[in-house]
Amino acid sequence: MDLKFQHQTVTAVVIANMIGTGVFTSLGFQLLDIQSGFAILLLWALGGLIAVCGSMTYAELGSALPRSGGEYNFLTEIYHPSAGFISGWISATIGFSAPTALAAITFSTYLMTIFPEINNDWLRKIIACSLIVILAFIHSSNRKSSGGLQMIFTVMKVGVIILFCFGAILFAKNIQPVSFSPNSNDISTIFSGSFAVSLIYVSYAYTGWNAATYLSSEIERPQKYLPLILISGTTTVTVLYILLNFVFLSVAPIEDMQGKIEIGFIAAQSAFGGSVANFTGLVLSLLLISTVSAMTIAGPRVLQVIGEDFKVLNILSRKRKDGIPSTAIYIQSLIAIIFILSSSFESILVFAGFTLALNSFVTVIAVFVLRSKQPNLPRPYKTFGYPFTPLIYLALTGWTLYFVIINRPIEVLFSLGIILSGLIFYYISNRKNH
Repeated sequence: MDLKFQHQTVTAVVIANMIGTGVFTSLGFQLLDIQSGFAILLLWALGGLIAVCGSMTYAELGSALPRSGGEYNFLTEIYHPSAGFISGWISATIGFSAPTALAAITFSTYLMTIFPEINNDWLRKIIACSLIVILAFIHSSNRKSSGGLQMIFTVMKVGVIILFCFGAILFAKNIQPVSFSPNSNDISTIFSGSFAVSLIYVSYAYTGWNAATYLSSEIERPQKYLPLILISGTTTVTVLYILLNFVFLSVAPIEDMQGKIEIGFIAAQSAFGGSVANFTGLVLSLLLISTVSAMTIAGPRVLQVIGEDFKVLNILSRKRKDGIPSTAIYIQSLIAIIFILSSSFESILVFAGFTLALNSFVTVIAVFVLRSKQPNLPRPYKTFGYPFTPLIYLALTGWTLYFVIINRPIEVLFSLGIILSGLIFYYISNRKNH
């Protein structure tokens, strides 16, 4: 029997996909160029606005084309199978594997802050790889343990974040002299290239708002619940992100956080002292397990759909009796492990952030194309505020992509290389398919 995920479980997947690596690490990179409290919080608010506008647009696409696969399904149906394949190729090679790798690295980094005497790079990598292997085994076993584990970790994650925020503000030894009110200097900061590039870090932190579209055909009544899942999950995370970064800036000195990955640990150390900080680092590392877990649930569904559509890749579509794509889970996990062993944290972050933003940019444009090509197609949900909602997403994301192209050309070239390799692989696969 092919059981369905409850919509509460999928909402947990969306929230867990979003809350994780980015919010606990990217502030340190933003603070290298921006020290204004107002500008930093505006970054996170804009990131939330982008995610909410994107989720409302995706909700229309998902309700009109309710098949698992996310962007792969949308772009195949709306543009051309080659566009869908490239999107699936991005999701397969970067979209979930890279964030899974980053979350696992962050997990091991936070965990090892508790044991500084044995903290070394290779041990962190071994711990990160071990986490991926364990979760791949759990999620390839059965759907009940998969969904139950996800719900438990997500509830714990949200609860701990709220507890940490209020505890840090109440018990902080020193509140930092950071102003969150706008001033005249903020105008030049907000319209600078550094602000736009920092928005790619923030956008990466919100990556995962589209996760429910990868499970569309495994949700009960997707036309009804998919819009609710996407919008409620994204809004919840936006509020938590702004609150969390407000607390980070309020309790920890900016100079201590600049360029650092373990932001949560540094903030806890400043607020509570050593022993509580160690406990906080342990808790945050354990909660990052849910991010790796959520990616391991959602990502392989894209590989599965590609395998169903291309005979040469049929191995990817293999499922257990209960519908779990176990082979795709193992392959995605293997790619994530390769990322961990071969790349640095920041290079994966910028490269993945740009590529995923470009992928979503093209997908949001597709809502205009679909309305033009198939105006009579049943749409149980229509994008709220159309056409302004998708236009806001496109304007903010396009502005960010432009400045990343100017300021980080090496990462952009690698991204274009992935896209080109996907196009080449599509035509090779398509010829063998026929």
